[in-house]
Amino acid sequence: MSHPHAGTERPVAVFVVTCSDSRTLEDDESGKLAERLFSLAGHTVLGRLVVRDEPDEIARALRESLPEETEAVLVNGGTGISRRDRTFDALVRLLDKRFDGFGELFRMLSFAEVGPAAMLSRASAGLWNGRVVFSVPGSPAAVRLALEKLILPELSHAVREAAK
Repeated sequence: MSHPHAGTERPVAVFVVTCSDSRTLEDDESGKLAERLFSLAGHTVLGRLVVRDEPDEIARALRESLPEETEAVLVNGGTGISRRDRTFDALVRLLDKRFDGFGELFRMLSFAEVGPAAMLSRASAGLWNGRVVFSVPGSPAAVRLALEKLILPELSHAVREAAK
């Protein structure tokens, strides 16, 4: 299928945030994978950090750690339904606009890989302070699925639309 925005892609300045109570920058495989996939697609990764899955710490990290030129943020981890999965709760309070279709499509694609467990994901996306923010589960498989099937094909277009 031909992409409707083919030829209009441009490099995007992205930042990767991993929400985890147990990972460090050194063993954060999902964050490293995201950084590699963004770079291979021609985008600029401005930085990567790991923050505890605490809503106040996530919000503070987003407010204080992102370089001014950040256009898009990938947040991975903390999207499930366990007591410690609180990333969605933090982001839903911050987002200025939500892209409900992102979570719906992610769960649909995920269903093909993991079956009914896909419904337990609270993957989401939206706009925050003029930046496009994607929140995905923290497994490498989920990060790869989200980036390859949804985020990378539409990233330049989403950033362009957000700037209007």
